[in-house]
Amino acid sequence: MPIDPTVAVGADLGATTFSWTPREVALYNLAVGAAHDPMDPTGLQYIDDAAPKTLPTFATVAATFLATEAPKVSFPGVDIDLAKVVHGSQEVTVHRPLPASGTATTRTRIAEVQDKGSAAVIIQESETVDEAGNPLWTARSSIFAKGEGGFGGERGSSTRLALPDRAPDHELLAPTLPQQALLYRLCGDRNPLHSDPAFAAGAGFPRPILHGLCTFGTVCRTLVDEVLGGDTTAVAGYGASFAGVVFPGETLKIRAWEDEDRLLVTAVVAERDDAPALGNVVLTRSH
Repeated sequence: MPIDPTVAVGADLGATTFSWTPREVALYNLAVGAAHDPMDPTGLQYIDDAAPKTLPTFATVAATFLATEAPKVSFPGVDIDLAKVVHGSQEVTVHRPLPASGTATTRTRIAEVQDKGSAAVIIQESETVDEAGNPLWTARSSIFAKGEGGFGGERGSSTRLALPDRAPDHELLAPTLPQQALLYRLCGDRNPLHSDPAFAAGAGFPRPILHGLCTFGTVCRTLVDEVLGGDTTAVAGYGASFAGVVFPGETLKIRAWEDEDRLLVTAVVAERDDAPALGNVVLTRSH
């Protein structure tokens, strides 16, 4: 069915209550490349049995670990073929360091539906609170649906992060594993685009691609490890737009500029002439 912005915009997508334990946190950490050196004591803190370090990007998967089926893009006023959809952007703001275990409730709504002509962009916002009702994190994400524009909605705005006109303060490399997407899918994203070669071919890719949120988490984890001294609590907010495809086994080249309490970042694929992976990346330090 065509997108109906009069129904979609502002639609309440309901609340979900979920729990997690150190096991899920450790699995997520491994899925974004943590503890890659089994002799590094700092890295091994990510897989501690009782209190693993928790990245702020864990918020993007905390509610999905029990998922066993591919997601559906079916909301009030929106019904889109999954093969047409890619993740557009993701932002997470944590209101305090995330615990290694807990129970929380997330309520989500559709904030915007943008008509780009040849495509549609659906933007969701969510608020997550603990059992006492105290804020844990807020999130904003967008999905880009090819061929679903032209429904007469607002085009919406788009912004590009202005990077300093100087050499980056940090240049980092983050290798990914050939099986990285198969590991990351255990965090609950069972989209076959990341695991089924035939499905990936039908979507126009030569092989399954890495989850955008895996790239998102890997870059955050690398910045934490290499710039913030391994301190996951030093991050107050983190956001990025998904600028291109990463194939499992490729290496991310990360450049970061210091900007007061922020890091302004780009991530590209080293093996493909610095093809873009993430853009508009901003990591905000906690105070």
